[in-house]
Amino acid sequence: MRGATHARWAALAAAAALTATACGGQASGAGDGGAVLSSSWGDPQNPLEPANTNEVQGGKVLDMIFRSLKKYNPQTGAAEDMLAEKIDTKDSQNFTITVKDGWTFSNGEKVTAKSFVDAWNYGASLKNNQKTAYFFQYIDGYAQVHPETGKQTAAALSGLKVVDDRTFTVKLTQKFSTFPDTLGYPAFAPLPQSFFSDHAGWLKKPVGNGPYAIDSYTKGSQMVLKKWDGYPGDDKAQNGGVTLKVYTDNNTAYTDLLAGNLDVVDDVPAAQLKNVKADLGDRYLNTPAGIIQTLAFPFYDPKWNTAGSAKVRTGLSRAIDRKQITETIFQKTRTPATDWTSPVLGAEGGFKAGLCGDACDYDPVAAKQLIKEGGGLPGGQVKISYNADAGSHKQWVDAVCNSINNALDNEKACVGNPVGTFADFRTQIGERKMSGPFRAGWQMDYPLIQNFLQPLYYTNASSNDGKWSNKQFDSLVNQANTETDSAKAVQLFQQAEGVVRDNMAAIPLWYQNGSAGYSERLSDVKLNPFSVPVYDEIKVG
Repeated sequence: MRGATHARWAALAAAAALTATACGGQASGAGDGGAVLSSSWGDPQNPLEPANTNEVQGGKVLDMIFRSLKKYNPQTGAAEDMLAEKIDTKDSQNFTITVKDGWTFSNGEKVTAKSFVDAWNYGASLKNNQKTAYFFQYIDGYAQVHPETGKQTAAALSGLKVVDDRTFTVKLTQKFSTFPDTLGYPAFAPLPQSFFSDHAGWLKKPVGNGPYAIDSYTKGSQMVLKKWDGYPGDDKAQNGGVTLKVYTDNNTAYTDLLAGNLDVVDDVPAAQLKNVKADLGDRYLNTPAGIIQTLAFPFYDPKWNTAGSAKVRTGLSRAIDRKQITETIFQKTRTPATDWTSPVLGAEGGFKAGLCGDACDYDPVAAKQLIKEGGGLPGGQVKISYNADAGSHKQWVDAVCNSINNALDNEKACVGNPVGTFADFRTQIGERKMSGPFRAGWQMDYPLIQNFLQPLYYTNASSNDGKWSNKQFDSLVNQANTETDSAKAVQLFQQAEGVVRDNMAAIPLWYQNGSAGYSERLSDVKLNPFSVPVYDEIKVG
C-alpha cells in the first residue's frame, strides 16, 4: 500500500485503475458538456460497491462516478488531494484527515468525515464480504472486525474516530509511511447514508459524488452515465455523458468503431493491430501502461504445491518464447517481461530489468530438464484458462502453448481452456476452481513496486487468486512498508520479488501498453497510466 509525503517515493505514488463508485441522482443531458459518447465495456463481476470491486470493468465505472480523498493524476499517476483538505501525521502511524467543505453526493447528501468512516467500516467488516477489505488491514481493530478465522468481535474499526463534521482520525497498527497515497483507491471512497438505509435500492442505482451519475444499467447490454451538473470538482465532464456498451468480443467492438457505431474501443484486439494505423491513423493510441500479463497457479491444488513444483513452473517459464510471441502477435504493444512489475515505475519506483534472471529466458533444453526434475507436468498436461470474451487472449494462449509444446517435443503438453465471459472466469477463480495455470493480468492501482507485489502474493491478499503463501515474502513486505526511506524500501521490496522469482509464484509474460482507438467525433482522447480512457476530458463534436 502507499502513503505519505515523508517518503520521496510517495510522490511517485499514483493512480487507481479502479477509482470510486457510482452516482445516481440528478444527471444532465447533453447540455453544456456536449453530446454523449459510447465506449466498449464488459459487465463488472460484482455490484458496484466501492470496496467490492477489484477488476477492470467495474473499475472503469468507479473512476467516473466517485471521487475520494486523493485522486490520481491522469497523466503522471501522482496522488493529489481531492476531497482531502489536509492529511497530517507526526509519526506515520496516526493521521488526522480534514475533508474539504462544499462536497455533496448526487442525491444532495453532504460528504462528511462520517461518510468516509462509515464506508471504511463497512468495507472492512467480515460480514459484508467485500473483496478489497484487505486494504483496511493496517487500521487498528481490523483483526477484530475481519478475523482470519471465526466471527468478528467488533462492529467497527477501533482506529477510526469522527472528530467533527469535517475531521476524522486514523490509527494504524504500525508505521506506514505511504498510507495517504492509498486513499484514492476505490475501497476508500465515501458513501452516502442512502447506501445503508436502502442498500438494495442503492445497488440498483448507485449514488456517488463523481462527475458522472448512473442513469440506467441493463446487464449484458449497456450502462448509461450522464454528466452530473451539480458536481463541485475541478474535473467536470467535458461531454454530456458516456454510454458503456457491453461486448463479449472486442473484435466486434472494433468493427463497430470502424462502422461508426461506437466511439471508443479501449482494447484493440491483437488480430487488428497490423491494420489499426491504416484504419485509424492518429486516432489510434499506443501508450505505456502499468500492466503486466502473467500466468498464475492454483496453489490450493496439491498438484501445484509439491516440493518440486517450483521447478516445473520455472521450466514452463523457460519454455515460453516471449520475444517471438510479442513480435508476431502484439505488434509492439507488448514487451517481454524480465521482472514482476512494470517499466513505467522507473528505477526509483522499483522496476529492475532482468530481476527474473534466466528463469525468464527461453531455453527448451533447460525447460525440459527442470520439468523432469520437478516431477513432470501435473496430470501430464497443462491447461491454461482464460476468459474467451476478449478476442486477443485466445491468440496469445495458443501461442504460449505452441511454444511450450515445441520446447517439450510434445504437441499435447499444453492446451488452452477458454472460459465464457470475464465475469464467469473471475467467478471460477474466486471459487478456487482452477486446476492449472490461468491468465492473471495486473493493472496497477498506483505506480509503486509494492502494488505489483503485496496485493498479488502476500498471504491472503485481496488479489492473491492462486493463494500462494510464503513467510519470507510476507516478512520482507512488512519491513518495506514501515520504511520511510524510499531507496531502502525499494530494496526490501526487490528482495521480496526475488522470493517470488525463486518460487516462480507466477510466470511473468510481458508488459503491456494501453491500446485504444476512437471515432472522428471525438477529441482530447487519452489513456491514463492504467490504460483507462480519461472519459471526463473527452470532447464530442
